Amino acid sequence: MKPIYKTIFVWQHIFILDIFKIFMEFDSVVRRRRSAHSFLKKRASWKAVLDAVEAANYGPFAGNLNNLRFLIIEEEETIAKVAKHAEQTWIGEAGIIVIVCSDETTLEDKYGERGRVYSRQQAGAAIETFILKLADLGLGSCWVGAYSDELLKEVLKIPQHIQIEAVIPVGYEDKKSYEKKPKKKELENSIYWENWGNGKRPTIFKEPIDPMQFKR
Repeated sequence: MKPIYKTIFVWQHIFILDIFKIFMEFDSVVRRRRSAHSFLKKRASWKAVLDAVEAANYGPFAGNLNNLRFLIIEEEETIAKVAKHAEQTWIGEAGIIVIVCSDETTLEDKYGERGRVYSRQQAGAAIETFILKLADLGLGSCWVGAYSDELLKEVLKIPQHIQIEAVIPVGYEDKKSYEKKPKKKELENSIYWENWGNGKRPTIFKEPIDPMQFKR
């Protein structure tokens, strides 16, 4: 093999290995993420939270209209009030709480009533990216959806037209309180093919080339 071809081969091999490594790292983060319900006294860095918000901002947004705001709370007294209005005292153990909010009017002005649907969709996508990035940074979190909207808006001075999408406590999870991670839904119970209720993939389709076969 000529030197130039050897060089090309080596670089191709390195590129494929790097891609495989990225796949492995992503899968690891997805599986490592869990809903934390107990936190250590060690405080999470607000800079790490900003990194997670930045990651969320790279997600998909209808018409590229990002209508979300992340309200970061560090004051202990305010954190206690949020925990109270969510009726979940363990939230108060977190050193930081992030309130994810959306402004539906931004999307309604462009898409009409359908804008509300887009707002829900992109809020969910952003929250998932946010908590995955926190897991990637070694932080625990929990997507909390039970709380009093009105009381939280009053305490945090959130305008009435703004929707609260989630309350997310952030911190270092207390591993002593670990419970066995609940088993997730099996893949075959999550999929239909071609039409609703059909759990079997038709055999008329040709199998595409699997890019992962080049990982070796």
